[in-house]
Amino acid sequence: MSKVAGDAGPALQTLPFAALGRSAAGGATLPEHTTKPFSLLGVTWTDPAAPVTGTVQIRTRAGATGRWTAWQSLESDGSQPGDARGSTDPLWVGESNGVQARVVGGHALPAGLRVDLINPDAAAKKSSLARAATPSPAPQLGGATSEPQTTAQLARSSTGGARSTGRTRTLALPTRPVPRMVTRSGWGANERIVKGAPEYTGPVQVFFVHHTATGNGYSCSQSAAIVRGIQAYQVRSKGWDDIGYNFLVDKCGNVFEGRAGGVGRPVLGAHTLGFNADASAIAVIGTFDNVGVNSAVRTAIATVAAYKLGAYGNNPAGTATLISGGGNLYPKGARATFWRISGHRDAGRTDCPGDTLYSQLPLIRKIAGAAPVGLRFQHMTGAVKRGRLLYTRGAIKPLWNLSTPSALINRFEVLVDGSLVLAEPGGHRTALLHLPPGGHTVTIRAEHLSGRVSAVTAKVVSDATAPVFTSGPEVALRTGALNGTVPVRLGWAASDVNGLSSVRLLRPTAVDLGTVAHSRNGTLRPGVPATFTVAATDRSGNVASGSVTRTPEVVSEAAAERTGTWRTLSNPEYLGGVALGSTAAGATATFAVTGRSAALVFGRGADSGRVRVFVDGVDAGLVDLRSTSTVFRQAVWSRSWADDGSHSVRVELQGPAVLDGLVDLK
Repeated sequence: MSKVAGDAGPALQTLPFAALGRSAAGGATLPEHTTKPFSLLGVTWTDPAAPVTGTVQIRTRAGATGRWTAWQSLESDGSQPGDARGSTDPLWVGESNGVQARVVGGHALPAGLRVDLINPDAAAKKSSLARAATPSPAPQLGGATSEPQTTAQLARSSTGGARSTGRTRTLALPTRPVPRMVTRSGWGANERIVKGAPEYTGPVQVFFVHHTATGNGYSCSQSAAIVRGIQAYQVRSKGWDDIGYNFLVDKCGNVFEGRAGGVGRPVLGAHTLGFNADASAIAVIGTFDNVGVNSAVRTAIATVAAYKLGAYGNNPAGTATLISGGGNLYPKGARATFWRISGHRDAGRTDCPGDTLYSQLPLIRKIAGAAPVGLRFQHMTGAVKRGRLLYTRGAIKPLWNLSTPSALINRFEVLVDGSLVLAEPGGHRTALLHLPPGGHTVTIRAEHLSGRVSAVTAKVVSDATAPVFTSGPEVALRTGALNGTVPVRLGWAASDVNGLSSVRLLRPTAVDLGTVAHSRNGTLRPGVPATFTVAATDRSGNVASGSVTRTPEVVSEAAAERTGTWRTLSNPEYLGGVALGSTAAGATATFAVTGRSAALVFGRGADSGRVRVFVDGVDAGLVDLRSTSTVFRQAVWSRSWADDGSHSVRVELQGPAVLDGLVDLK
């Protein structure tokens, strides 16, 4: 039978067994019956307290193909307070238009036995399956977590901008995150059939896990329709006020908001006979007697459980004792101790949530009650690691990560020297800090929805002060050969209270000078100004630089005032091709110097003698010019001064010598 275009059919169809007779062997039958479209069904009877002996079985005809399914058995978890009729659990069969039913082996069947057929597409105006990060309106948690967790107010940017670490400021903690789920409006809840306002109970002490026993033959695109069908069955057929479960989750891990009243509040549900008070429950859509749930479903269950239990400081891996309101396992008033995350069967005589899912509850407890795992710093933007310490100029942006899914994280706290300075939502992984000068301990603390925490720390030195050049940079003449250039030495001394990371020569060429050396030899072209720039960088990245510009000038020996006997020598190896030679002891030559450094240039050989040098009339020592080989244009002595000024440099011969001039560095 095909569905008439534009006609979704009735929301509920009922087919009574009694009108169709009994089998000779006991039980009851409902022959093949053509129906209006339906997708979910169950069997109900008049007296909620009356049992059904035997096995209730059904088979259905697919609307698309006209083929009949095999026989399927329906489960029953017994009655709940407020049941208008006794019932089996519903079964999802997909779009169908025919049904056959039987009770095998039953005797003294209850009155009013019938098949209830639910069409979820007729239950309410169909809505698209909209996923939301938080239900709308945004839920508020009860008790201490009904408002954002606060130490005081602090203006916070939406992106987690910079905050001061000043201890006089306080901050608002992020609102406890709501697990990602499909809201009631998202799955198309029929609010017109809901009876009365929601009721609330005390803080959630136990979180019960159920399965819907609706079968596993569905796609996750059908999940919203299944939830609508369960609502319709529990309200229209069983007479409940609303869907009984607080939450549902499909086999893909999609969580659905169940009973109305606010996911963050302790809504009194209808899920676990005798223990609906001070409890919450989630139902996994499907049947899990012989098959378990995948990791996505395990994490979803654990996340919602940790959210509900942790809101009241209850460890999801622990236990709690409840007082029974009366049921088929614990009589009214009996004390029962449960795991905080328990299966339905722990509270009543039922197979729910199925053997295999039940065996997975220890792992779900472990996930829900664990401390955050794998918390670590991945990077510290604005800081440089040197050994065991990190150095910054003040602004840092730590980036952290962890193995625990974000959905299970309540928040991250950032502490400096043990004081809370920032609090970030569980989905955030970075924050901007401004650290005052000095050494600090920066701690990232991750808080699980369960309330357990993990922390990771880093030692950070904040230093916004640049290094200091205690001397230089300065350039001075040095000894060596003048082969078209003049030998010089660059000198400097830089220091920083927290140590240097590098010293570099930027001009005239780029050279890494290291942090230990304080001088470097080089050469300059005569008559050409040269600028030397040295940059010192500390471990925090602060930079100080200094520059010096110097020009070497070669002064001919002919410019010196002379006493004694000198003669002019010619040789292309001499500077300018000429030099002054003398063998007379006591002969002198005096140069006038106006720069910051001076160097005397002589030729050297095996017959050369010694000369005494006087600076501004003061004896500056002897220079031995002897050499095993003949060499020309040799700077054999140099002297530097702190400031520009006029000086005299005089040489007095004690043996043969060839004077080739003087270099004046200005």
